Amino acid sequence: MVNGTRGRVRPDTGLRSSTEGVRTLLGDPKRAVIRMSLPLIIAMGVQTLYNLADAVWVSGLGSDALSGVGFFFPMSFMIMALAAGIGIGGGAAISRRIGGRDEAGADNVALHMLLLMVMVSLVITVPAFFLSSRLFEMMGAGDALHEAVSYGRVMFLGTFLVFFPVIGQSVLRAEGDTKRAMVAMIAGSLLNVVLDPVLIYLPPFKMGVAGAAWASLVSMLLTSLLLFYWLFLRKDTFIRLHPSRFIPSLKVVRDIMGVGLPASLQQMSISLNMMIMVLLVVKVGGTDGIAVFSSGWRVTSFAIIPVMGIAAALTSIAAAAYGAKAYHKLRRSLEVGIKMALVIEMAFSLIAFFFAEPLSLLFTWSEGSAHLADDLVVFFRITSLMHFSAAFGMLSSAVFQAIGKGFNSLVVTLLRTVLLTAGFSYLLSVTLGLGLPGIWFGIMLGNLTGAAIGYGWLMAYLRGLGRKGLRTAESTS
Repeated sequence: MVNGTRGRVRPDTGLRSSTEGVRTLLGDPKRAVIRMSLPLIIAMGVQTLYNLADAVWVSGLGSDALSGVGFFFPMSFMIMALAAGIGIGGGAAISRRIGGRDEAGADNVALHMLLLMVMVSLVITVPAFFLSSRLFEMMGAGDALHEAVSYGRVMFLGTFLVFFPVIGQSVLRAEGDTKRAMVAMIAGSLLNVVLDPVLIYLPPFKMGVAGAAWASLVSMLLTSLLLFYWLFLRKDTFIRLHPSRFIPSLKVVRDIMGVGLPASLQQMSISLNMMIMVLLVVKVGGTDGIAVFSSGWRVTSFAIIPVMGIAAALTSIAAAAYGAKAYHKLRRSLEVGIKMALVIEMAFSLIAFFFAEPLSLLFTWSEGSAHLADDLVVFFRITSLMHFSAAFGMLSSAVFQAIGKGFNSLVVTLLRTVLLTAGFSYLLSVTLGLGLPGIWFGIMLGNLTGAAIGYGWLMAYLRGLGRKGLRTAESTS
């Protein structure tokens, strides 16, 4: 919308702004879920392909380069988890205030997000940059120490550029604008794909593994500049990021981190689960087992991207409905999101089950990996039975985050990933002696059980909200 629309009060929303995103956010739940989630699904798909291309270019530098980047991965995951936590917690708080017609409060939350972003990025950047050599040495980088430090120092230096795109996109999503969030994500990803071979291999740069890091930072800079332009210069967003709107408040910080900290821990718990599963797979199936697990999981991760996009959109939509005390719209948005995710994931399940053999050829076309084909087929067919569970598990977590119950979301994730998945996998593979198929069955059962518990818990909570809303309506009638 043009600047002239700012400050107007619209009869359909009662808010100062007539942005399309806000009208979508507060409008029909079905339309909101579809319109907001599709751009996010596209953007996340492009980012996944970029990550794959990035790994391909680095692999050309040899095993030490791959190891060096690999040693930075835990640090990268922690940084992204912290950024995502602030983004999720702050975004949900903004949407709740938009739903509650609290424009000044929404602005103030966004400004607190930016302040937290600056503080956390500085706390990470300074010590990590200067102690990176010692850090990677303690992690056991060994022969890959030089490569790890070369890559890590550049990435630590650009911590702010990791944070800002996440926070900026979260602000846009919180006000219903997922299209520009999509454009920013795709623009940065495509630039990275172009810059990787140039900075890694071609003169006058030919920077090796450090070139991959600089390519990532330059692409993040482009994303950041686009977001900065939309949020601070063009000023056609609902949120007004002006220092005069900032009112320091510990209550706002608690509101953000009450969801943000559990969300960060959720991300880290997923990483912990992967570490546990890797150790278990090595114990049961050796290095061949790891090859099957890592290859198969790439397909599984790609399959749940649509659910991730729907969950990100649903967080904002449900938060706005909760802020407006429109609990019927909250439930409706969840129903629409689950139906949409189920249709998509059932399609992926059928593909993975009936086309398991062609899928396995993606990773076993060479003579050296052909012997893994049968095991990969087994992996795809067993895990295909769990794809639809993501619709219930991930969307339940998203709604808990939307209504400010970040701890509930964390408990559900810990139960599913650390306790149930790892527990079932150990029981079936080691205790009952089923080997690798036992692990794949354990992953499937853990996800199914965890999703059912999370969804049941959410439904019980929403029924309570429904009764509360009914009592409020009766008392005011």
